[in-house]
Amino acid sequence: MAEYDLVVKNGQIVRPYAKSSEALEIGIRDGEIVRIGKDLDPGSGEVYDAEGLLVFPGAVDVHQHWGIYNSLEVDTATESRAAAQGGVTMGLTYIRTGQYYLNRGGSYADFMPEVLERAGGKAYIDYGFHVAPMMQSHITEIPALIQDFGIPSYKIFMFYGGHGLHGKSDDQSSFLMTPEGESYDVAHFEEVMRGIQAAREQFPDMAENITLSLHCESAEIMRSYTERVERDASLSGLEAYSASRPGHSEGLAITTAAYLAHETGLSTINLLHLSSAKAIETAMLMADAFPEVDFRREATVGHLLTSYETASGLGGKVNPPLRSEKDRESLWRHVLAGDIDWIVSDHACCRDELKFSANSRDDVFLAKAGFGGAEYLLSGVFSEGSRRGLSPNRVAELISANPAKRYGLKRKGDIAPGKDADLAILDPTKSFKVTASISESTQEYTPFEGLQLTGWIKDVFLRGRKVLSDGVVVGNPRGRFIRRPDSQKD
Repeated sequence: MAEYDLVVKNGQIVRPYAKSSEALEIGIRDGEIVRIGKDLDPGSGEVYDAEGLLVFPGAVDVHQHWGIYNSLEVDTATESRAAAQGGVTMGLTYIRTGQYYLNRGGSYADFMPEVLERAGGKAYIDYGFHVAPMMQSHITEIPALIQDFGIPSYKIFMFYGGHGLHGKSDDQSSFLMTPEGESYDVAHFEEVMRGIQAAREQFPDMAENITLSLHCESAEIMRSYTERVERDASLSGLEAYSASRPGHSEGLAITTAAYLAHETGLSTINLLHLSSAKAIETAMLMADAFPEVDFRREATVGHLLTSYETASGLGGKVNPPLRSEKDRESLWRHVLAGDIDWIVSDHACCRDELKFSANSRDDVFLAKAGFGGAEYLLSGVFSEGSRRGLSPNRVAELISANPAKRYGLKRKGDIAPGKDADLAILDPTKSFKVTASISESTQEYTPFEGLQLTGWIKDVFLRGRKVLSDGVVVGNPRGRFIRRPDSQKD
């Protein structure tokens, strides 16, 4: 047996938690990193010359939405290709019963096999799922989801009980497909937390990876402010949408979520896509108020790259909304201060014909929420972060190591022996202009159109084999469904 199948030479290796990049070589065999050092003898193995390039661990994008607007099998193929363009080698996508996704209700025992079948054999990156307990019976399924499907992470959409996905809605039963007599409200959220905490006690060896993530916005505030904005002719477009879902709506929901976590004893809480200064300030206050809760705070590349003042068109509608430039800079200050634990794409491909109303393309309240962005995850964070003083090693923590640890991906997120040989090779000197035409996504537009980024993703390796070569997706889909927590060889 050859000692190595592949040796990566001459590059600067970017490891999370290190002080700087290092001129080291990587020895890979059977899809796994087996050695890091100097002067590795490739023997009969291949050599990859990374001269002048930065070698990052593959990005672990733990917030995507495959199958929300397109069929799951289509999105798994096309949007995983887009993810590979962004240096992503592992993606976790949210899934739930109700409208969108598979457009069906019922138990997850019946739902998840169909999900796995539809996605199987189509992904160009490794992948997994988070699940949202939408009804009481789903809470009782949590232990089975962990044992049978390797899914230990769950989600609550705090505004769904009184607000639609795209705007005001009074008909939640048909949207959520929940049983008659059940409500998706704060009382349900408490029961979900109790169910997850019970699972953590049932499975103590994996308790740190059994987590709850929350989309924190308050439906009542949003309904009231939407009505105000609709009466205010001075506001339009993405600014109007932001005003209809104000930052204190996030803050109020974060406060509710934090107290429920305290009340139920659930300590593993993830606060998703914090978009405003008020949201982060509240999240920090709650961490001080409830030190027993291990809060983790997430930001998205979308909220870090653009704002309602700079985004290209109404395609930038997303929940929570793009905020002001002032909010965007506040997000970056918190990133640099270490207050954000990881950065994700929140990738939700929404093609033009679905995104915009045929009757009025200019009405932001008729447009659907969500857009893609995984293609720009590593480049975007590296480019914008570097000019603010964020080190490459800290970038690797934010987009690879930290999310991998939290969500039980022990073989991902670092360049180290025993880890999967997932590598993203970045040219730190090459700049490019973002344009939707270069994306592998089926989405025909991007709110980042025209943005100049520095840091081109040249090549990407998934378990030691190229999935991206000179910026182009190559080969057949080799992505695997990853049960969590996965196991790392000693």
